Amino acid sequence: MEGLDRFNDISEVVEADRAHVWHHLSQHKQYETGVDPRVIVEGKGMKVWDAKGKEHIDAVSGGVWTVNVGYGRESIANAVRDQLIKMNYFAGAAGSVPGSIFAQRLIEKMPGMSRVYYSNSGSEANEKVYKMVRQIAHRHHGGKKWKILYRDRDYHGTTIAALASAGQDQRAMQYGPFPDGFVRVPHCLEYRKQWDVENYGERAADAIEEVILREGPDTVGCLILEPVTAGGGVIVPPKGYWERVQEICKKYDILLAIDEVVCGVGRTGTWFGYQHYGIQPDFVTMAKGVASGYAAISCTVTTERVFDMFKDDPTDPMSYFRDISTFGGCTSGPAAALENMNIIEREGLLENTVKMGDYCLSNLQALMEKHKVIGDVRGKGLFLGAELVADRATKEAADEKKVQAVVADCMAQGVIIGATNRSLPGLNNTLCLSPALIATKDDIDHITGAIDAALTRVFG
Repeated sequence: MEGLDRFNDISEVVEADRAHVWHHLSQHKQYETGVDPRVIVEGKGMKVWDAKGKEHIDAVSGGVWTVNVGYGRESIANAVRDQLIKMNYFAGAAGSVPGSIFAQRLIEKMPGMSRVYYSNSGSEANEKVYKMVRQIAHRHHGGKKWKILYRDRDYHGTTIAALASAGQDQRAMQYGPFPDGFVRVPHCLEYRKQWDVENYGERAADAIEEVILREGPDTVGCLILEPVTAGGGVIVPPKGYWERVQEICKKYDILLAIDEVVCGVGRTGTWFGYQHYGIQPDFVTMAKGVASGYAAISCTVTTERVFDMFKDDPTDPMSYFRDISTFGGCTSGPAAALENMNIIEREGLLENTVKMGDYCLSNLQALMEKHKVIGDVRGKGLFLGAELVADRATKEAADEKKVQAVVADCMAQGVIIGATNRSLPGLNNTLCLSPALIATKDDIDHITGAIDAALTRVFG
């Protein structure tokens, strides 16, 4: 049987990739003119090696905030292998041993939550929320309270409905028309103030209430937010914001959904980002770091109150949640997630994330003193950003090509960082760091040292 062992020369792999693989977020014309597609062949700890043998330190956890516990974890691979041999899959209409155990372990980390619905991506996890909200509207609100509010700069996935709730316009361009009932509320980035007030967090939350009143409270069923905005600029909500958001949702009987696809499972130094703020959501979605990329898994977690709305009348064939996720029945995901959670606990990675996050933030603040192009640094745990500006006084965004040149320069140095995009209206140019939760001071120094050198070369 043909397998990977027939590729004796890595150049064959690169050529197979060039000829047949459609990469994410890539303009492929470049690969026709002498540029090789990047192929990553190995990873260990925080380092990866490409097809040319070049070593990189990965400061973005797999490119998209995913490999939280680092590469090469044999204990996770073994847990997955053992589970697949015993029982690899059965549709989610039935349960599984790892699915049941992980759900219990997960709920122990999430006081107030009680039910876990499995699927295989963050986009799909959020889709489940939207479908639940719409079904609740039909069954319990006479067809009202069907609108879903989302925030400018937040991102909730790549499906058509998820893109309808994308607060980053360029992600949704050319993919419409979108389904009705998704309504945007203002962002809460104090660095780019929309209101000149002292209690900015409360004022930014009050802007959500203004949208609710404009739309009509009886039409709004759910508000979905990232606890810390990721791709829209690594935005940590100002003091008072979350408390006021919770008050508003309770006042108008609006379900609160927290998208933890990026922040969840340790990224911010707590199990979930919302837990920094003392709030109680109705839905929590997660993916990425749940199994650190060792298997595909996502979860839509709800309260018992939400769950009860789907079993109020067992005689009605339309009363239950009539949804299925094929690969939500895979056992590899929860098996990997269980060992991923064990590693985080065993190695004290939540504590390390807080400590190394503070250290990285201080390094970035030192870079800000040195480089005028850095207008702001911000973050929570090992989830950090440095916003680049052409002018600190006006806060005009730095030239996008130069921002990308900084990312490319770091790559040439063997350090992989990210950057928010692009120069379209409403977005900024922020260098993004999200190293694995195992990061050390030496790792952080290596990463911020590369950024320092790149900023010097690109901006002078």
